[in-house]
Amino acid sequence: MTVRALGLALLITFIWGVNFVVIKWAVAGAPPLLIAALRFAAAALPAVFFVPRPRVPARILWGYGVSAGVVQFGLLYLALGLGLSAGLGSLLMQTQAFFTAMLAARFLGERIAPWQAAGMALAFGGMGLIGLESGGDLPLAGLLLTLAAALGWAVSNLLVRASGSANVFSLVIWSALVPPLPLTLLAGVTSGWDAVLQTLTHGGAALWGAVLFMGLGNTVLGFGLWAGLIQRHGASRVAPLSLLVPVFGMAASALAFHEVFPAGKLLGAGLVFGGLLLHVFGRRVWRRQAAARA
Repeated sequence: MTVRALGLALLITFIWGVNFVVIKWAVAGAPPLLIAALRFAAAALPAVFFVPRPRVPARILWGYGVSAGVVQFGLLYLALGLGLSAGLGSLLMQTQAFFTAMLAARFLGERIAPWQAAGMALAFGGMGLIGLESGGDLPLAGLLLTLAAALGWAVSNLLVRASGSANVFSLVIWSALVPPLPLTLLAGVTSGWDAVLQTLTHGGAALWGAVLFMGLGNTVLGFGLWAGLIQRHGASRVAPLSLLVPVFGMAASALAFHEVFPAGKLLGAGLVFGGLLLHVFGRRVWRRQAAARA
């Protein structure tokens, strides 16, 4: 990768990491599901008038919109609203890599490699340690919702794979038309319609700025640049850089919210991150060791 491409990748992962802090701030004073709905409305409009519709079946488009929009981000916003910290949220969402491997093994017949299984065990052990060390500052409901959100992300990954050679950026933009209505309806049911109307009419410039950052900066700009980098430089070079998202997310959370990571929680986070590294890079290490033995 060129220096320019690497710089763009770092910028995108920085935006995605900081986005967790922006979400945490936004859902503190507004219905979480409504903020998620507004985020996707900002991502879809007016972009759909300039981005061609992806050449995928309707079931792929709608399925991606539900899994990535309603399940992944809807549940993540709820978890952050219930007290999950932005830093841990950015880290735990990366478990989507493990769920993707397990779903691919179940439905696509792909084999889970030994290093992937070891990475999963290491990461889930780290999450258990985080749960034990967090006490009351990590609600069990928030942890479970985040893991369910990561599962929704994994489902959307399989739908992207099923879309073949379709333009992923177009799929992201057009599928953003799906979540706003169901998320808004769920926001009215869970938070009350008075809270929904209050947010829409008295949200303030800062809240709307946060929504635009999530919709335009995080989704349109972030995914647009990321898709372009993958097309030019290949997924094997670009995709592993997404591991920097929790690094930026945890650092931003520490700066913005003074999030503290005591030794036990930090060790758990290290185990999760180590499991992710093993999951992504284990193939290379495994092949080198096999070659050395041969």
